[in-house]
Amino acid sequence: MSVRPPKSPPSPSSSPPAKKTTIARLAELRASGTPITVLTAYDFPTARACSAHPVDITLVGDSLAQVCLGYTSTTRLTLDEMLHHCRAVARGSTSPHFLVADMPDTVLAAVRMIQEGRVEAVKLEGGEEITQMGIPVMAHIGLLPQRHTSLSGYRVQGRTAESAGSLVRAALALQDAGAFSIVLEAMPSQLGAYITEQIKIPTIGIGAGPRTSGQVLVWDDMVGTWSGHKAKFVRYFGDVRKEVASGVAAYVDAVRDGSFPHPEREGYTMDHDEWEKFLLAEGKSGWTWSSKENPTTITGAAQKAMTREGQEPMTGENHSASHPGESQRVPRSYA
Repeated sequence: MSVRPPKSPPSPSSSPPAKKTTIARLAELRASGTPITVLTAYDFPTARACSAHPVDITLVGDSLAQVCLGYTSTTRLTLDEMLHHCRAVARGSTSPHFLVADMPDTVLAAVRMIQEGRVEAVKLEGGEEITQMGIPVMAHIGLLPQRHTSLSGYRVQGRTAESAGSLVRAALALQDAGAFSIVLEAMPSQLGAYITEQIKIPTIGIGAGPRTSGQVLVWDDMVGTWSGHKAKFVRYFGDVRKEVASGVAAYVDAVRDGSFPHPEREGYTMDHDEWEKFLLAEGKSGWTWSSKENPTTITGAAQKAMTREGQEPMTGENHSASHPGESQRVPRSYA
């Protein structure tokens, strides 16, 4: 695995740079009727993917407890674990999207999320308990994964007149408490549309129908890598799990049949004269590499031919060698 960073950030298109997503920008999108895009990210690679095709909000969701850490519930996630993933996502965020993180702990932990996790806002499940701390808060009503036990499981909310009224009142209270946006999860589509019209801040739907201000999906649901229960509101926009399975199988086959790595295209060589000098010093003049496990033989003539073709080994940042022909060190990751 190469540990060297890319020479420059990827440039996915020649279009003008996107505007920095701010709370004011989100309000503008809502007012203009432009749907707000939100995706979860859990690490450097997923953050870079969100940056390459800019979404408006990247959310470090507490769903990482299940899709990344193998916990059975989001309630098992600790604040320190959340901070670890927030920092990784922040490092991979190169586009002007807004970075939000779920709060797996008390509201008082919000300060650590901002200072240590390098996020711009926090998301809280509930409720009128939001306090004014000077930290941007995205609220969350409907199905609350962190409270699934008290809600008798992962169930659609707001299906009765009474519960629908409670959700409307909660949304209004959260708006008055200072939330800049509200996630509406797992509720009837018409209720999602009604709440969106009743409040003045953006709503982000996940299983709340198409008439919210925007939509969010969990990364692993969106790309099709999650092997657990598929919620009704999930749509696969890719089949990454199939591609991963195919890639792993092909890799294993190539290693076992000896076709990977190719000694020339995927390997390094040494100056022929230096190699002969080495073999002479070892008392193994004329030695060639040949075995039953890998019948490929790199002869001195082949190495000479590779040198004539101008093939050079990959090297680290230091491209100077203390002696001509000396192999240069190659950076390695032992992941």
